Amino acid sequence: MFLHIDVDTFFVSAERSRNPSLLGIPVAVGGRSNLEIFERKRAHIRLMDRNHGAFVAPVFYSGRKRSFAEHFIDRIDGREKIRGIVTTASYEARERGVRTGMPLAEALRLCPELVVLPNDMLLYHRLSYALSHFLSRKIPRLEQFSIDEFFGDLAGWVAPAESEAFARSLQQEIFERFALPVSIGIARSKWTAKLATEYCKPYGVLKVEEVEAFIREIPIGEFPGIGRGYRRRLEERGVRTLGEIPKYRKLLESWGAPGRQLYRRILGIDGEGIAPRPSRQSVGISRTFDPLSDSGEIRRRIMILARHVAYITLRIGANPTRYYLKINYQEGIRAKEAIRVDRIFSESLLKEQLAGIFRRIHLSGYSAVKLSLSVSDFTHLHPRTLSLLELERDRRGRKISEGMQRIRERFGLDAIRTANELA
Repeated sequence: MFLHIDVDTFFVSAERSRNPSLLGIPVAVGGRSNLEIFERKRAHIRLMDRNHGAFVAPVFYSGRKRSFAEHFIDRIDGREKIRGIVTTASYEARERGVRTGMPLAEALRLCPELVVLPNDMLLYHRLSYALSHFLSRKIPRLEQFSIDEFFGDLAGWVAPAESEAFARSLQQEIFERFALPVSIGIARSKWTAKLATEYCKPYGVLKVEEVEAFIREIPIGEFPGIGRGYRRRLEERGVRTLGEIPKYRKLLESWGAPGRQLYRRILGIDGEGIAPRPSRQSVGISRTFDPLSDSGEIRRRIMILARHVAYITLRIGANPTRYYLKINYQEGIRAKEAIRVDRIFSESLLKEQLAGIFRRIHLSGYSAVKLSLSVSDFTHLHPRTLSLLELERDRRGRKISEGMQRIRERFGLDAIRTANELA
């Protein structure tokens, strides 16, 4: 038997765990792109990177607390405008029409009494990390699937007949220890267990014995792994529920390996076990901001993002050989480029190469609204022969980067900034 453990409205529940006065009232955690790293004044930024699963990104934080007004209200032409979106809404807020992804201004119109809190990703990561550590002692084979989701394999640990009692005991202990409500799905397949969790929220436990009976009337879009593309292709053939899938086995198999895998997952016959903690395949960062046409400022922000990517890369001891930059402009226009760099990695090398990409791809006269950059193809995962032409220079650059790394680990990521971040 597998368990799928999911924290109900995680960000809101995390806030309630430290402030019980939020219980029973409509609450939303709001999100807005963190632009603090672009400030010219030092913010003493640090990195939280202990906790990571399939969908868990590193967090850069300063510890500075901001009020609702500081975080979400901008003054534009002398008028106040609420910015940001709902990232998590409590069930009380959902009853009033508030939904994830909704603009905060709209959410407050629908529910004027809504309590909106700026997200505190450091708190959420620390709680998630503590919960992961706790669960790993309760379930030896554990997979962290996201910041608030976990799979556990009970084989050889808890008898199938005792799995539901074990889940209810675990649910209660999590609440007593962390003040976090969780819902738990139980099934012989990971993906059936995950689907079951959605049908026992909030704070429920559901064990699925007969998969075909359970999925008979469930809409196809509810299954994890059926995105818009697959859903459209199935609906074009009149498929509306998961219960109809067995009749369309040949269709799904005609889609190749992904289709065959999806078919087996839906029927609960995939045989997939707990996935090991994934090795990091890349390091990246992105930021969205108000339209910006000043090419010098766009370039400065790229250099700042590069510092943060370099910091994580050096921290994990990786040597990437692929550098990538994408610039999103207004009206859906994009410019991007990836290059191969078979050299010893350093912060100065990354910034030099990204500056070159920026010169080649930047569209003058257009306003940028988002920057994304990443490094990948690590040599310990994808062995490559590094260039000897710049060997001594690259060694010096790496040594300087490692020296700056030690200072930043002690005093913050913005303790040392290069000239191209200040211009």
